[in-house]
Amino acid sequence: MSKQKFKTEVTKLLDIVINSLYSEKYIFLRELISNASDACDKLRYYSLTNPGIVKNNGEFKITITPNAEENTLTVSDNGIGMNKDDLVHHLGTIAKSGTAEFVNNAKDNGSIVDLIGKFGVGFYSAFMVASKVEVTTRRAGEEQAWLWTSNGVDGFEITEAKRDKVGTDIKLYLKDDAKDYVDTIYLRHIIRTYSDHINYPIVLDLGKAGEETVNTGSALWTKNKADITDEQYNEFYHHISRNFDTPWLRLHFKAEGNIEYTGLLYIPSEAPYDLFQPDRQQSLKLYVNRVFISDKVEGLMPAYLRFVKGIIDSADLPLNISREMLQQNALIAKIKNGTVGRILKELKTRSEDYDDYMKFWKVFGIAFKEGIYEDVANREMVASLSRFYSTNDNERLTSLDEYISRVNEGQTNIYYITGDDVPTLRNNPQLEAFKAKGIEVLLLTDPIDEFWVQVLTNYKGYPIKHVSQADMDLKMERDTPRADEGSLKKLTDFMSELFKNEVGKVVATEKLTSSPVSLTVENGQMSIHLERLMRNHQQQTSFASSRILEVNPYHPLIIKLADSMFDKSQLLDQAKIAEGEAITDSSFFSEKLSDYILRGWQKSA
Repeated sequence: MSKQKFKTEVTKLLDIVINSLYSEKYIFLRELISNASDACDKLRYYSLTNPGIVKNNGEFKITITPNAEENTLTVSDNGIGMNKDDLVHHLGTIAKSGTAEFVNNAKDNGSIVDLIGKFGVGFYSAFMVASKVEVTTRRAGEEQAWLWTSNGVDGFEITEAKRDKVGTDIKLYLKDDAKDYVDTIYLRHIIRTYSDHINYPIVLDLGKAGEETVNTGSALWTKNKADITDEQYNEFYHHISRNFDTPWLRLHFKAEGNIEYTGLLYIPSEAPYDLFQPDRQQSLKLYVNRVFISDKVEGLMPAYLRFVKGIIDSADLPLNISREMLQQNALIAKIKNGTVGRILKELKTRSEDYDDYMKFWKVFGIAFKEGIYEDVANREMVASLSRFYSTNDNERLTSLDEYISRVNEGQTNIYYITGDDVPTLRNNPQLEAFKAKGIEVLLLTDPIDEFWVQVLTNYKGYPIKHVSQADMDLKMERDTPRADEGSLKKLTDFMSELFKNEVGKVVATEKLTSSPVSLTVENGQMSIHLERLMRNHQQQTSFASSRILEVNPYHPLIIKLADSMFDKSQLLDQAKIAEGEAITDSSFFSEKLSDYILRGWQKSA
């Protein structure tokens, strides 16, 4: 078969991986061992419904064969194997999404190990130590074996091959500076340090001296917590997550009662590249009596906790249950509810340390807040664990409980405002009266904020309201002149007619202190920020909100507008700019503003 080219981005990736100044090259071995373990897991699962598929295949195991004379290292398994299509799909390309981001990040990142973990491309790390890689493989249920060969530079070849049993052999032709990887003492050290938790025997082939099982080969989650070191916990996390960071949280528990199950869960310290991709699935692995069943059980973890890694093992689920039946299984729902409860309880404990909790929140807070909208049963708990910027502090985020502890006497609501960014929101004219009266306002800037406030309308007896819905008296004592009521009425009527194609009405307001105008919407209508988000995502806006242009009757510009040099039409543009909206005619606005500034200079001169 003629040589096939790698996908363009794979070529770039291999160049980065192979030529990077990267010292921890041993990472390739634990990546290949983890892949072999996954292959055994998959075949073990398929054999539950089709026992004949593993006939004469022997005990599941992973074999490491060093050959000092050839300077080669072979990693073999008797797992699921691959056919020709699998080789093209898995070894000739990378995951369909995120590849470009990987390449861009890798160019500027000194730690390739982090990127390998985030983007699931561990197989390619073999080329850090190998000048050529041969993959001989035969998929379970098929007779034909295949040989995939590549030097990691200019493509790969796939030809027919022979293999007596199903499984995969990955043979690495080691570079001259990688001879350590045929040293059996060094190999034992790497395996025991980084892969001791693998649930299959890892056998070191010593040639004439026979074979030696190097790892303990027991499921880590079945051990007593007191007998597990932090290093073992972390390496198991690296194995199941394919990440290489140190997890921010570890939760190892056993639930007993109507249903028994064990969980070993982790929250990473770094976000995966695809955290917000629509097709991303949660990544918990489900086991039944230590038998891997699936890592695609949708009902096992809610979407807002999709960043949680780990395993759930239960003896109460049937071994031969199908993935489709799992989605509807009542026991899965009970496991989910119990597991989510434990995670939220642990987060509650960790949240008592503000600085520590911020490490979690700044990485996963946006995703976690989705739970306020999605998780009806735990809505208030998720809300209590969420953190928000507010007008109370420029830097420190607040909880809803902290907000309530600071409410003014007589204040009965929690107030919020939504927008694109915190600095812009802090200067929004709608907050002027709230600031003057010392009323704290939450500053919400994430897209999900527009949705959770629609379902969590009350928190611990305090209604949650947009600042435009404030029903409290915001009128302040002022010693500044106010526009005459009659003149003010004529002005607002005139402006209502002038702006009739852009705003529903123009009204005087007591909520402004320093700004002449602000833009808002009618109660119950879509906020300006949400409408802008939907417009940016090309959503229909036929249900656009009716704008209200509010004018400040105490502002000198409003009082003297009738005989002012300032064009009245610019007031609406000024309100739009304050709200983050695009103005209708930017050239006209710029021209008028320049003219106004020049006139001001001439007058002062």
